[in-house]
Amino acid sequence: MLRNRIILVVVSALVVVGLFLLPKVVVNNDDKPLAEQADTVQAQADPHSSAPEGLVKHIAHIRGERASATEQQKKAIFADSLATLYAEAGRFDSAGVFAEEAASFFKTEESWFKAGDSYYQGYTFALNANKQGNLGEKSRELFQKVLDINPNNLAAKTKMAMTYLSSAPMKGVGMLREVIEADPKNELALFNLGMLSIQSGQNEKAVSWLSRLIEVNPAHTQGTLLLGLAYMNTGEKKKAKEQFEKVKDMDKDPAVQAAVDSYLKDLNK
Repeated sequence: MLRNRIILVVVSALVVVGLFLLPKVVVNNDDKPLAEQADTVQAQADPHSSAPEGLVKHIAHIRGERASATEQQKKAIFADSLATLYAEAGRFDSAGVFAEEAASFFKTEESWFKAGDSYYQGYTFALNANKQGNLGEKSRELFQKVLDINPNNLAAKTKMAMTYLSSAPMKGVGMLREVIEADPKNELALFNLGMLSIQSGQNEKAVSWLSRLIEVNPAHTQGTLLLGLAYMNTGEKKKAKEQFEKVKDMDKDPAVQAAVDSYLKDLNK
């Protein structure tokens, strides 16, 4: 049961955030043209969602501005703003639709990355396998546009690699290793390699990857938590306890504190 909980924690690649943040709204319009998808997002928007009232009103206002705009550049600017606001509300797939609309106009490295990353965030939180697959495929498509412009964008390559893990895991791991070869101190790649090592039961490798991560960034909360889990799985309870106690000092969020307390409790069994 402990292993299952570990997998549930790490599979999102956002360990601590994943404890208490999930997207609020799902949009599933894969067969519709992009502009129609964006209009559907508007129609489905719930003014009584759990997002803060001020944020809901801001989204509604920008939706209205976008709908009335006649110039494509203005529509793209409003779409980019909506992408940011929907991401803030935790509606990552909705954010992806608008970010992609904006990127289709601007066609810059930054705009394609924002679109790919929006879908990627939705991918990491998706609970349905089909939905996760669709979002992963969409994020890969957009991250590839980033890499076509700049092959050295390691953030895009790292996140793209993570979307292969359900369909072509060895390809994903290979891409992460390529990132480490190019940048031995790349935090995102080190973190994800550590996470994947835990998932595959290679806890000694996880300790190695995550120790390197903590050397690069001692304040990396998620990495410290995963390092504690890796030590716990190898039976090194003292080292695991040290990492978990560091996490408690680093992040006072109640959800994080509760999760760490549960692991500390398991160490005493």
